[in-house]
Amino acid sequence: MKGTEGAVNAGRKLAAALEKYKFVLLVLLAGVLLLALPLPGGGGTEAAGEEAPALAGADFDLEDLERRMEAALSRVEGAGEVSVVLTLRSGTRQVLAQDISSARAGEEETEERTTVVVSAGSGREEAVALQQVYPQFQGALVVCTGGDDPAVQLKLVEAVSALTGLGSDKISICKGR
Repeated sequence: MKGTEGAVNAGRKLAAALEKYKFVLLVLLAGVLLLALPLPGGGGTEAAGEEAPALAGADFDLEDLERRMEAALSRVEGAGEVSVVLTLRSGTRQVLAQDISSARAGEEETEERTTVVVSAGSGREEAVALQQVYPQFQGALVVCTGGDDPAVQLKLVEAVSALTGLGSDKISICKGR
């Protein structure tokens, strides 16, 4: 019987603690939910960061992507030899972390932004990147020997759309020699 009494007492103590700290727990739960939600705007420039051009060693290589797409699209039945040209609306960039400090003197408010840097050793400093934003495609041209067949055109448009996110109105399929 002592085991069940101890469990009942522990349950009462837990219920009393939950009642006492219910607002604290509610605030913590709300904070965790807010951290789990994605930021609005799809990763555009936020107040806490600035966009900077990508460094030369970025992971994205347009020519390599075109070659990989050519190899994949040439395996589509009826396509034959394929050549792909992609155009970009915007290039690769990074969103950098910033410290923002504001001061108010009377009616005038000033805001100062400084990019956050960390020491990389040997006296070298590097900016802190919050996010890597990859380029957006503007259009695609696919030239292939089977480009006059509507069934092949449809397959190629669907494949290019799946790989680039472009709509069918931004993809052109042409017959090559």
